[in-house]
Amino acid sequence: MEKVNNGCISRPCRKRKLPEEGNDMMNFSLDELTEDLLERVLSWLPTSTFFRLSSVCKRWKSVAASESFKLACSRIPSRDPWFFMVDPILNQSVVFDSAERSWKKLNHPPLLLHNCNCDFIPVAASAGLVCFRNMSGDYIVCNPVTGSCRELPPVDPDSQDRSLHAIAMNSYSNYHGSYKLVLVSGDLPKLSFKVYNSSADCWEEEITLRRKADDCAEFDSNDDDAVYFLSKAGNVVVTNMQRSPSKQYSSVITLKDGEEIVYFLSSSGTVVACNLTHKYISEYPRLLPVFSEYSIDVVACKGEMLVIVLSEFFESASLRVWRCDEKTKTWNQIAAMPPAMSHEFYGKKVDINCVGAGDQIFICLSSAELCSYVLCDFVTNEWVELPKCSMKGEALEFMSAFSLEPRIEASV
Repeated sequence: MEKVNNGCISRPCRKRKLPEEGNDMMNFSLDELTEDLLERVLSWLPTSTFFRLSSVCKRWKSVAASESFKLACSRIPSRDPWFFMVDPILNQSVVFDSAERSWKKLNHPPLLLHNCNCDFIPVAASAGLVCFRNMSGDYIVCNPVTGSCRELPPVDPDSQDRSLHAIAMNSYSNYHGSYKLVLVSGDLPKLSFKVYNSSADCWEEEITLRRKADDCAEFDSNDDDAVYFLSKAGNVVVTNMQRSPSKQYSSVITLKDGEEIVYFLSSSGTVVACNLTHKYISEYPRLLPVFSEYSIDVVACKGEMLVIVLSEFFESASLRVWRCDEKTKTWNQIAAMPPAMSHEFYGKKVDINCVGAGDQIFICLSSAELCSYVLCDFVTNEWVELPKCSMKGEALEFMSAFSLEPRIEASV
């Protein structure tokens, strides 16, 4: 009811008061959580926050270093991928965080900073681990988030004498450090593979791959059969693929329907499949004629192999994603960069290096004239050009990248 005080009308306050029992929730603090609950809460934070946990308070610093916190992190179903950029000159690592859509700089693991290890470059990645190799054929596996490293036992000298075609990595358990490294070597079509098993900390016996029974086509992959031809622009082009050192042994590994298969590109640009489960090799049909000038790469997304091709037709460039029908052995286009974007690459001799993660493909496009990074969602056919990565005011240029799922708990 309205009251009149000194000639003024006053109305009762309409603001609601919080119930007394609700005040406790407003004063809630993370300090009141038990150690177990705090670890569970913090484990759901993005992996990039791991570097800041230790600076919040002593308790959080203790949590970040505990084994039980790593166990809690291992129960998180999945993490948004990081794309680990390759640059052998830098003394630190650079990643693109797909969750925050930003570049991050990480300290190199101490083992890789030693003078004797300065020529190590990344050659494979899986889950939360990255594998490095040097010119001598030595391998180091590390977790780029925590900096933990492990030198692998030396490979049998007899195996190192053969031509190395592919290096692939597959992880089975981050927390228990269960992974394997696969080396495919030999002269096509006579290949063999050797596996490093982290659980046993040793290299297994080398296994010879046979030719697939129903694959009657001749392999057109021979390192010595380079063919030269003139492009439309009048340039001399060689049919043998020229790859940067970081992508020299580039390959992908898939596990589907119980079959583990390593895919890599032969020197002539065809996709070669090595079925590790049934121990045979096969070759996919060529996407473009041998006398075509194009750039090609192979990726793995959700357990299947995809191929990305940058080619030039009708005075324009096109960048397309292809999937092979395993029954008919025919290639089907599943995504294509908008012509307005791809036309920029026409006539610039652009090389592509790609890596897959889930529904996304991270593409590095580089030439003497440009350097660009594009993230493609091949399900929605969405193509986004990423911002440049800068250090001390200068844009860094990377030719390739590897995909990893940043995992604090990933053990080497």
